[in-house]
Formats: sequence, C-alpha cells, structure tokens
Amino acid sequence: MKKYLKISILIFSLFTIFFFVQNKYNKKTSLVFQENNSKKYVALTFDDGPHPKYTDMLLDGLKERNVKATFFVIGKNAQNNYNVLKRMIDEGHIIGNHTYSHKNLFLLKEKQILKEIDQTNQIIEAVSLKPVKYFRPSYGNYNAKIINLAQMEVVLWNVDSLDWKIRNSNRITRKVVSKVQNGSIILMHDIYKTSVKAAFKIIDELQKEGYEFVTIDKLLETSVEE
Repeated sequence: MKKYLKISILIFSLFTIFFFVQNKYNKKTSLVFQENNSKKYVALTFDDGPHPKYTDMLLDGLKERNVKATFFVIGKNAQNNYNVLKRMIDEGHIIGNHTYSHKNLFLLKEKQILKEIDQTNQIIEAVSLKPVKYFRPSYGNYNAKIINLAQMEVVLWNVDSLDWKIRNSNRITRKVVSKVQNGSIILMHDIYKTSVKAAFKIIDELQKEGYEFVTIDKLLETSVEE
C-alpha cells in the first residue's frame, strides 16, 4: 500500500511540474493560441527553405497577391541560396530561425544547440542587418532549456497543412481552409511545388472569405492590442 501511495504522489508531483512549466513557457508562444476578434487575421508561415526554385515561385505569387509571409529558414539552405534570402527580405517578408541543419534539438548538447541557432542567426542578420526575433525549433520540439538558449520568441502553429506528406495541392488546400479561423498560424513548406500551388489557392479562397494575411509580428501586435 505504501509503495502505491509513493508512486501516486510521484505521478502527481510530475504532473504538477509539467503543468507549471507548460503554463510558464506558453507565454513565449502565446501568439500561437491567441485570436483577434475584431478582424479576421491569418499568418502563412513556411519552413525549411529557401529553395532555389520553389521559393522564388512562391515569392512571385505572394507579390502578385500583395501578401506578406513569415519564413523560418534553415541556415544551410539560406547560406546556399543567398539571393533568394535577400529577395525575401527585400520584399518585406519576416525571416525566422529554423536551426542550421534541422536536427532534433532534444538530442543535442547545449553547445550543439547554440551552434544550430547562432549560425543561422548570423547568416540571416548578415543580409537583414537586424536581429532575428523569431525561432521555430525543428519538428516543433522545445523545452525550457531550448527557450533559454534561443533568446527569441518561439513560434509554433495551430493549423498544420501536412503538405510534406500529402503532396497534392487540392487536398492541402481543403485541409487548411477547413481548419483556419481568426488568428490561425498556418504551417507550410516552401520546398515543394505542390505546397506553393496550394498556398496560392489558400490565399485566394481565404481572401474571398474576408481574411487578411499578415506576418507573425503583425499577428502578435493585434493579439496584444486585443
């Protein structure tokens, strides 16, 4: 009986600690869950680029539609596609850090995590000439240690397109449009042609429904104002 009582107390204690940590650090990612009730805002975010072909294709379509997006770039891809990164910045899109090589940060030591983050910031800042404010950990994996090391706003998502898996623009579009609501942050990837085509369809459909596409910083501002 005492044995089971100790186990129960331990489980309760662990749950309490987990709940505290989640509440404490969700303040860093609160924009993922906040909604603005006065207007219909949505943020398109793209991970894993820039891609030498498909990111340029995406930028063409965004420019045509007068839409700004947020790109969480992989450091080595940004390094290898400098001109695309520069175009993204020059055209007013927000650039966030998505680590240098998309490794699972849970499996890395502190120095390795810092290297993944710092290398990418240096590459972005060499072009943007201003500090990187937003961080999306690879696979969305983060904890207290990663947040403290990043020293940036951690941004996740609440609408996952699963575009990397579906690879069909019509199905991706239906999936996203059916789940979007005011304040949504959509996760997509600018390294697939089907994702780029889907992004244009999503924009066109949601604009007809009265949604305004904004970057992460603008979405955060509207959440704070509310």
